[in-house]
Amino acid sequence: MSREGILLLGGKGFIGSALASRLQHEKIPVHLVGRQDGDRLADVLPLCNTVVHLASATTPGSSARDPRLELGNLDLTLRLLKLIQMQPPTHLVFISSGGAIYGNPDQLPVTETCKIAPLSHYGAGKAAQEVFCQSLRAQGHAVTILRPSNAYGPGQTLRHGFGLIRTMLEHARVGKPLEIWGDGENVRDYIYIDDVVDACMQLVALPGDSSTYNLGSSVGHSINQVKTLVDEVCGCRLETVYRPARGTDVREVVLDGSRLQDQLGWLASVGLAGGVKRTWEWLMRQP
Repeated sequence: MSREGILLLGGKGFIGSALASRLQHEKIPVHLVGRQDGDRLADVLPLCNTVVHLASATTPGSSARDPRLELGNLDLTLRLLKLIQMQPPTHLVFISSGGAIYGNPDQLPVTETCKIAPLSHYGAGKAAQEVFCQSLRAQGHAVTILRPSNAYGPGQTLRHGFGLIRTMLEHARVGKPLEIWGDGENVRDYIYIDDVVDACMQLVALPGDSSTYNLGSSVGHSINQVKTLVDEVCGCRLETVYRPARGTDVREVVLDGSRLQDQLGWLASVGLAGGVKRTWEWLMRQP
């Protein structure tokens, strides 16, 4: 039985869909399994030598009031790890979160060796999954943990409370006021989808890799700065309404991507201004 395929768990989401398209373009066999199709894992996994785990049923906002929602994500990850233990050598690439897992870091930019201190249930869920993945790594399995910053770009669907750039552009398109929680000075690291896919493609080509990497632009922008950029790109003024700050929102996080650069020679190639412009142009072509 050939095991040349790549299994994308959660492959129908934003990053998964973009990665699947690239793999198919490169003529690499790819198998998509949604988070609701966990029962198919046992059938598909024997065909694959690499698994990219992108599946998540939650966002930072959706599990904010009910941490039990993160149990579904953890259960799926544990089922996957059990199956991998029963397979021939299989490379697991777990997609974590560089934006939520560090909380408010003691230093910026934040490196992979900085402590994990999530403020949100979503971040705590990612941290728990990372620990279980690390236990699989300790048993001798190849496990890559990737911590991307805030990914954006063409193909991203609109999700309530998730994806600032996509949300801002949509509100600009329809002329709807945007709610901003806090003073708008919270800083994030934004990464264009093509750069995310490029990094993933390099990692799946390294079946023996077993490291943890940040994946970001290494440049921080405040919400207000992003809003100003959106105004410029869209040629209009996005109306905003400021609301009281939320305790689960990280104040500032910018990722140090030097480990990924040193190991793979990877660097983000699309700056925020260019990426927002490309995303706006894509959005304006949508029905």
